[in-house]
This record gives sequence, structure tokens and C-alpha cells, in this order.
Amino acid sequence: MSTPETEPYAVLEDTSKPIEPAPRGRNPYDTTGVERGPDGVARYVDRPASLVEMLLASVERDPDAVALLEVGGRSLTYRKLWERAASVAGGLRAAGVRRGDRAAIWMPNGIDWVLAFFGCHLAGAVPVPVNTRLTDEEAGYIVRDSGSALTFSATTPLPDGAPFAIDDLGPDDLAAIFYTSGTTGFPKGAMLTHGNLLANSENGIRCHHIERTDGPEQSTLIGVPLFHVTACNTQLVPLLDIGGRVELLSNPLDFDGFFEAVGKHGVGGIVAVPAIYYALLRAPGFSELDVSRVRRVSYGGAPVAAGLVREIQEAFPDSRVGNGFGLTECAGLASYLPHEEAAAHAESVGFAPPTVDLAIAQADPQSGVGELLVRGPNVAPGYWNNARATAETFVAGWLHTGDVGRIDADGLLYVLDREKDMINRGGENVYSLEVESVLAGARGVAEVAVLPVPDDMMGEKVGAVIVPLPDERVDVGSLLSHCSEHLADFKVPQYIVVRDRPLPRSSVGKVLKSQLNDETSWGASTR
Repeated sequence: MSTPETEPYAVLEDTSKPIEPAPRGRNPYDTTGVERGPDGVARYVDRPASLVEMLLASVERDPDAVALLEVGGRSLTYRKLWERAASVAGGLRAAGVRRGDRAAIWMPNGIDWVLAFFGCHLAGAVPVPVNTRLTDEEAGYIVRDSGSALTFSATTPLPDGAPFAIDDLGPDDLAAIFYTSGTTGFPKGAMLTHGNLLANSENGIRCHHIERTDGPEQSTLIGVPLFHVTACNTQLVPLLDIGGRVELLSNPLDFDGFFEAVGKHGVGGIVAVPAIYYALLRAPGFSELDVSRVRRVSYGGAPVAAGLVREIQEAFPDSRVGNGFGLTECAGLASYLPHEEAAAHAESVGFAPPTVDLAIAQADPQSGVGELLVRGPNVAPGYWNNARATAETFVAGWLHTGDVGRIDADGLLYVLDREKDMINRGGENVYSLEVESVLAGARGVAEVAVLPVPDDMMGEKVGAVIVPLPDERVDVGSLLSHCSEHLADFKVPQYIVVRDRPLPRSSVGKVLKSQLNDETSWGASTR
């Protein structure tokens, strides 16, 4: 695996008692073909050696099947995808890019993004997806930190040269560097290997109940940006893995494109954040849309109310509906809540995928709450050019996520908060995500963020910032009553501010709580 020459990552030796994975409970996922190695990690025994080998297998199975389609634009068969990617690889080689070199991809969703991604792999290079919403300065940091030899952009043509395809990449070779959002400092580049991405792909296929045997009949619509692991690693790669069709939208709010993909093309799978589904289900014309060929509907990335889950299930009656949870550092999925559990356990993010182990570190004896740890062949080996962060985060094979959660006797994972976002109210821990989940289900609420409010006596109290739905009025008294029905008294917000503009978010949609706190005047306590 390629590592930076200036500072190779290193993992500190762990001398503590080995961590035992949480029991899997009634985990519903197929574990055939899974074996545990001497290191305790569960792995699939029959995965390809690399993404290059994976793509070639799909090309050889059905070269004339449609691989990529831009909604409202061009398309490529598997044969053409391979040929065009090989030409990009040849252009990279002609430009002096060699095995292990990095190449940044700073482009919007589209076929060219995918050609750049696989062109890098066929050249033996390492793609570095860059958030298209970043400023030049922010993107420049990622390009410099990764040591990228060149940058793919929308303003320059793709490299073109004599076809080239490397044939000896292995599971431990570096496949991509995905940079974290960097809301608390400079972003960190999670190094993901070919083995990481291929393990995550198979986990996604099994969690979503995708049949490999009818690959050309399977399809997915990608509206999430491809620079995000959700789109690249849990949609693009799995569908190309089985020989399916990937349809691409340049904007997740392109509802006209969505209607065309679903109603005209009969796309089989969609993925979005809960807010997109809320808006989509209320968009003009949705009630007349033929959704009978949609088979998989997934959401994640934000709290979701049980009522919205039921709306989604009713809107897509022939689909399996589920909630995915993951991190950049584990290539995508860390857990998945299947259709059968989606409404009954909307506050959970589900069970561990077949080759993933979950554990709770330093769990509270009474509540079982502690830091979530993740282990599996999908977990990154470390951060690019950042030995300190690697040693702090990846210890003895376990990813220390910084998320606070618990796992119940059935094996269901509940993520309650980020450690840094936990509110300490007079010695009682309040998890902001738990309160946000309850408020998200209240009438008239479009967006919500829960923050600590300094208090001389209690240390911190619970504050909530609410953005109402368009043309709706939020009643603070009703919100408090709603919270009291679902939360212990000490978790009910003592401060509520109704905001008339969207919450500030990072380039990947995370609420910027520090900025929000600076922008918020809390006023008097509600109680």
C-alpha cells in the first residue's frame, strides 16, 4: 500500500485487555462465505483482488449492458466504460503519473467523474475525491496535503492516451483518499484500500438484499455527491460490482431528473437524507409518479422521525426501506437498519453488516452508553500523512469513532451523539442527537440543532435551534410538551430559539454548531 514518504502512519502499541465485539443478537444479514482470520477480523473469502479486477469481471459478463447514465444526458456501456477509462489511464501514464501517485478529482457528478476515478485505478494511481463546494483555498489544501500529481476539473478535458490497464493491484493497495469534512480543523485524509472498498461493496449488497444474479436489471440513482463515500462506495461501486446500471444526477434537488429516472427509466434504488425525502414526497406531481419499479429506498446522515419513515414506506410500497449509518474511515457502512425494523426502531441505525464488528468502549454500567468502536475489513488503515491522528483513532484493529452510543440485546445500534457534542447538565449527560431526533418528529419542524447553553449553576443546559417548515408556525409550548412525552425531564430543552433561515452547514451538509452558537442569542430560559 502506498503511504506518504514524509510521515508514514503508525499505530501505537495497545497493551490493554483485548476488546470483545458486541453480540450480534438477531442480526438478519447473510454471513455465508465469511471467515475470521487470526486477527479476529471477519472477511469474505471470494472478493476480487482490486476494483480493476472487479470492473473487468463485470465488463466480461455483459459488455453491452448500460453501466452509466447521466439523467437527461449521455450513457456508457460496460465495454465503453472500460475503453474510456483505459484511455484516461494511458493519458495519465503519458503525463508521468505512476503507480501510487495521487490525482485529485474536483468535478461534479457525471460520467467524467467516474472515468477519472477508474482511470486512476487502471493507471495504478490513487484518486483523491475533492468536495466541489470547497473554496479554492480549501481544495488547495487537500491537493497539497495528498501530494496530488494533477487535478481533474470540469474546466479541463480528461487525459487521453494509448489504452493502459494495470493488472497486479491487490487488496492492500491504496484505492482512494477521502478527506473528512474538517469542521473542527484541517481535514484528514482517510486512506481506503481496494480491500476496504470491496468489503464495503459486498456488505452493501447483502444489507440491501441486492441479487447478484440479475445484475443488468439492478440500478441505482445517485444524487448524493460522488466525492462522498455514500455515493461512491455504497452506490457506485456495488452496482458496478454486480454489473448494474448507475444513473447520475448533478444535484440532489433536481426533482425533474428524479421523476425522469424513476418514472421513465424505472430506476430501482435511491439514497438521500431525510430532508430530501420530506421535500420530494410533497413535490408537485409526486403523487402521480409511477414508483412501482423502485425496490430499495435508503436514508441516513440525519435524525429521522418514525412518522417520516412510515410516509416513505407508504410512498414506495414495493420497496425495502432502510437506514444506513457509516463513516468515511470505514469506507461507508458501519450499520444498517433493514426494512422490517425501519419504522418500529426509527431511532436506531441498525445491525452490523456481515463482516463488521461493533463494540462500546468504557460503557456506563447502568446505561451501556460509551464510545462506539468499529472493526472490519472495511476499516481504513489510517490517515494520510498524519501519524498522530492515526495512532489516536485506529488502535489494535478498532476504529475509535468518537460517537457515543449503545447496543441493545438484539444487536441494534443506537448512536446518541458525537463525544464533543455531549451536554453535561449538572452531572447528567444529555446526547444532542437523541434530543434532535425527538424534535425532528414534532409538528412544523424542518431543521433542528441542539447545543449546550452555559449556566452558572448547572454548568450547561440544553438549547435547541428550530427552523420551521415553509409557511408553518412553530409553537414553543407544543414543542416542549412533545419533548416531555418522549424524553426525561433533564433532557427537555430549557432554551428554544426559532430561526428564520437555514442552519449553517459544512460543505457535506453537517451542521456547523460552533458557528450556530455564535449566531444564536438564547434569551430567557423556557422553564
